[in-house]
Amino acid sequence: MTLIPVILSGGSGTRLWPLSRSTYPKQLLPLVSDFSMIQETAKRLSALHVCAPIVVCNEKHRFIIAEQLSQIGIPNPSIILEPVAKNTAPAIVAAAIQAKKIDEEAIIIVLPSDHNIKDVDAFCAAVRTAADEAGGGNLVTFGITPTFPATGYGYIQAEKGQGTHTAYPIKRFVEKPDAVAAQKYVDSGEFFWNSGMFVFRASDFLSEVATFDKSIFESTSEAFEKAVIDLDFIRLEKAAFEKNPSISIDYAVMEKTLKGKVVPLNAGWSDVGSWNSLWDVLDKDENGNVIKGKAVTSNVKNSFIYSKNRMISAVGLENVVIVDTKDAVLVADRSKSEEVKKIVDKLNAEKNPIATENTVGYRPWGTYETIELGKRYRVKHIIVKPGEKLSTQMHYHRSEHWIIVSGTAKVLNGEKEFVLTENQSTYIPVGTVHFIENPGKTPLEFIEVQSGSYLEEDDIVRFQDKYGRT
Repeated sequence: MTLIPVILSGGSGTRLWPLSRSTYPKQLLPLVSDFSMIQETAKRLSALHVCAPIVVCNEKHRFIIAEQLSQIGIPNPSIILEPVAKNTAPAIVAAAIQAKKIDEEAIIIVLPSDHNIKDVDAFCAAVRTAADEAGGGNLVTFGITPTFPATGYGYIQAEKGQGTHTAYPIKRFVEKPDAVAAQKYVDSGEFFWNSGMFVFRASDFLSEVATFDKSIFESTSEAFEKAVIDLDFIRLEKAAFEKNPSISIDYAVMEKTLKGKVVPLNAGWSDVGSWNSLWDVLDKDENGNVIKGKAVTSNVKNSFIYSKNRMISAVGLENVVIVDTKDAVLVADRSKSEEVKKIVDKLNAEKNPIATENTVGYRPWGTYETIELGKRYRVKHIIVKPGEKLSTQMHYHRSEHWIIVSGTAKVLNGEKEFVLTENQSTYIPVGTVHFIENPGKTPLEFIEVQSGSYLEEDDIVRFQDKYGRT
């Protein structure tokens, strides 16, 4: 059988702010290992000899995801770009359509991109069981064996008197319960945590969608038929895709189908949805602390401390979260870390970009970082990868001054094209067409000083771009 992973990468990870932001969310971060969460998701299926994955993501993350998958030896994934976020059901329909194009009988393994699983062997064994069930026409989900009465997860009740000990018919799905109900669910032995992971034949899933919510099937099919192939990406047509309701696969299909089954999974699973859950899955020191980066502590216990740049010093604290990034600091009671989302909501209400934007911007050609920002000026540190080139462009409201730090730059400035090397510079007046390219074999680093009345990224008029952004 053909097994195709489908990785859903549409989340913004707001509960892990300020490290995770919508421009660079948690699935793209190396939170539990040296690999990002999406890389870990793809890697854990290697023992199953699956096909290259289908990824459904926000178009802003397309180049980052493609590069991260290439770094772990997956050079040709199918990357489907959602024009708007519509929850999991439409996303999985689009992926299932693509899977059917690859193989009419393909079985897809639907995986969120931001989960952590410690026992990969147990996970792969459960996937094999689920794939066998899917081969028989069933729509399978994984039920996590509960270890405590969690109120932050949905639950699945299994018909344990039927089926086998490896797969049970689904009796019902239950929303996040209160503490009393959660305890009853755990005590009964009939309930599992809802993992949000699924296995089914693509054609069987599409048939059930057409039966239970024909509008989703038709709208997403139309969006796929009208999709534009943009470099290596499948860009769904916006007008058709926008017709979809924002609805999860549970509501749209799994709660209605008579083919649903649940496979128990006991593999050290976590959705890493908050700083507390991240603290829970990481190794701790003798005081129960997780410390990442620069920190010195005295009499600190059971805490999570993260600093990428500055030294954090902490004294006499317990059960706290301290996260320091270049532009924001979070201090929270670890047990209340779910409420970080409320901080992000407040910042969004104030239209403060710190809620969603990182100081580092990621582009297909490299990265840029704002190192100083004033009323009429901005200073950036820019790195261009070997062989890459920024678009041929101009600005209406700002001039730029480029100073080469290292590497070699090929530059267009107006009508002149020339080469700059270390310690050389050029000035680009407002309204001048320009580009910069790295023709060398090592990274090109330069400082860009912008000055003018408007300095935002949307003051760019592109004339030519190798990444299809004109």
